[in-house]
Amino acid sequence: MIRCLLAISCLLATVSASADLPAWGRRMEARGIRASAGLWDLQTGKLLDGYDTDRALVPASTTKVLSTYALLKTWKPDYEIETEVWGDLRGGTVAGDLVLKGAGDPYLTSERIWLMAEELKARGVTAVRGRVRLDQSAFDGQRYGDGWENTSSNTTPPVLPLSVNFNRDRGRLVTDPERLATETLTRIFIQDGIAVEGAPAGEGQPRKLLAFHSPPLRDLVADINKFSNNFMIEMLVKRFGGGTWAQGVKQIQGFYSTMLGLGPDKVAITDGSGLSKENRLSARTLAIALRAAWNDFEVGPEMIASLKIIGGEPFRLHIKDPALARRVRVKTGHLGGVWSACGFLQTRDGKEHVFAILLNGDCAEGDVWDQIKAWAD
Repeated sequence: MIRCLLAISCLLATVSASADLPAWGRRMEARGIRASAGLWDLQTGKLLDGYDTDRALVPASTTKVLSTYALLKTWKPDYEIETEVWGDLRGGTVAGDLVLKGAGDPYLTSERIWLMAEELKARGVTAVRGRVRLDQSAFDGQRYGDGWENTSSNTTPPVLPLSVNFNRDRGRLVTDPERLATETLTRIFIQDGIAVEGAPAGEGQPRKLLAFHSPPLRDLVADINKFSNNFMIEMLVKRFGGGTWAQGVKQIQGFYSTMLGLGPDKVAITDGSGLSKENRLSARTLAIALRAAWNDFEVGPEMIASLKIIGGEPFRLHIKDPALARRVRVKTGHLGGVWSACGFLQTRDGKEHVFAILLNGDCAEGDVWDQIKAWAD
């Protein structure tokens, strides 16, 4: 498998960019916009059209393509995360506090907390003498990623190993995620019939009462890429790194260095979501990763299915072009001064291609889609 993926990487790397720069690229440069873009044949890896394909630019959310493929390949699509619930259960009552040990489950929503309460009741829990308490020791104390300070505050979520509802309250990011988690858990447990008395309580002799499982990784990755969920991918990246962002990023970089021969200079990232403007990727790097996923029988179908499709599904895309319906599978990205897209497209003659476009500067979404539509035609 490693030999096969390295061959994919080497094949793409040996093809030089087009000698005649496309008019689209020249128009971007004339407007002061830096560009890196390319279209490759999926079967042969041949570069069919390109503009500065090796130029490293800020990729925004197309970074998620690299992080989610590395996670799928390493952990496998069936991988689940366990949130452990501990307490000193005596005859249906937890004598002390009910302790939840966070492990990085990014999908602990109110609906799933209700399921957790049902599972606790099935194990005989009817009351908690003390409080609902959180154990956040699985991650280090860094709550925000490096390079996020220049990004919109409503897109930069605090990341803790036990977080609920994506650390949002009525759609807005919260500044006290532990309070949100404690209050939400307590309220739902009480509503579902588990009394939480909140009395001062000693430690007692707690034991593991429940291991509550997250949805499988395939489902998490689908939500991450279709909804571009920054919180979810950063939770997984920190778990991937044993609780630290730096190590999670190193794990991703190590994956691409080993599997595809793409060193840290090619996968120059500081997070997994693309929120950081310190990230740098080229169109070629994104294409290499996508083509590897396309040819990966083990996890490729899950990775490809996680991308948005033009037409045919409810995930919102600004582009609604009937001519592109179900012919483009894409991950888009946007930050201030950045528009990007990468994925797969089928031309009118039925041939499949991999593409990537990165624009940095005073650009617009239409600049990206104009070129995608030109390629698809």
